[in-house]
Amino acid sequence: MPPSVAVAPDLSGLIELSRIAHLDLKPVILRVQTDLFMQAANRDRSDLQSFAALAGGLIPIVDEETAAIVAEKLAPFPDTPPSVLAALAARGGRVRDIVVASALTLSPGLIEAALRDGAEIGSAIAGRPGLGRGVVADLVHRGDPAIDRALAANTGIVLRGDGVGHLVGRARTDHDLARLLLARPDLSAGELAPLYLHADPIRREAIRETVSATAALRPCPPPPRDLGAVLIGLSAAHDVPGFVAALADGLGLPGHFLRDAPDAGTRYDLLTLGLRAADLHEEEAVYVFLTLDEAVSRSAERVFDLVRLFRTTDRAAARDLLSAILDRPLRERTGSADAHRPHHAPEAAKIRSAAVERPASRGTLPARARKSS
Repeated sequence: MPPSVAVAPDLSGLIELSRIAHLDLKPVILRVQTDLFMQAANRDRSDLQSFAALAGGLIPIVDEETAAIVAEKLAPFPDTPPSVLAALAARGGRVRDIVVASALTLSPGLIEAALRDGAEIGSAIAGRPGLGRGVVADLVHRGDPAIDRALAANTGIVLRGDGVGHLVGRARTDHDLARLLLARPDLSAGELAPLYLHADPIRREAIRETVSATAALRPCPPPPRDLGAVLIGLSAAHDVPGFVAALADGLGLPGHFLRDAPDAGTRYDLLTLGLRAADLHEEEAVYVFLTLDEAVSRSAERVFDLVRLFRTTDRAAARDLLSAILDRPLRERTGSADAHRPHHAPEAAKIRSAAVERPASRGTLPARARKSS
């Protein structure tokens, strides 16, 4: 006699009970079959399929207490078919929460079933340690702010690939999400460059150094001629809208680019990066800080902070930081295709040193009007 037959349970009691009118045996059958499934010495493919078919048919129709008992047994059990866990999660409520908290792995089908009723369970799923890469990607692509923050706060997973880009992109306008991402040890300074304005001074310095190292490998096109002189004149006239529009136009940015700053306090940081990208001299930048906006010029500490940012950021890094923060490229070199001709190319004409045009000096800065007390 085969071993499976020799140890087969005696179900005659269930047969007798089935003859009693109005007695619902579905909960009993599900619990008994669950115990038998878990106690089996071996479970081949046909056993798994048979149990999945039986349990999948009974789970949606048994009472809540039975479903919860079965969920507590099957969720942490490694051989439970994924379809059975998905059926339990689809019930919602307490049963779903047991599965989400106890399942060894969360398959996409289980997650889909758990979120089906619209309950705010996504953050609980995203907060579980050890989530697989595919599960993390699926959660990220849902675009749910609560799920995003739970993933960012979950140090039991590793964020990588496209998921990081999506989270960082959404964090540009979500300070809480940005703060959580900036605190993660598995994200590099380069990946966090778009969140520069959200970062603390130490993190900012690391981001600037990383961006500067890569920016130095690429050519940095010159700014439009006389842009500095135009900006100085507009600053002297206290024409803030005109100043911002001229700077934006010179860099190839939309006129409202300062609105992308997280708050009013970081707009001048963004403006300072723009001044550095526009290749203003330090004394010109200081003049802007002291004349353009009285609210800034009244605070010596704020002016010193802006000057420090200007000094510690090279022009190429400022361009790349602006591009990362605003999620758009800055204007590249303008002019015709033959605007650049190498002096030492075989076909290049000899250029006499006397014919080389020297750049015109910007001249002196306009004097600041002294206010009488």
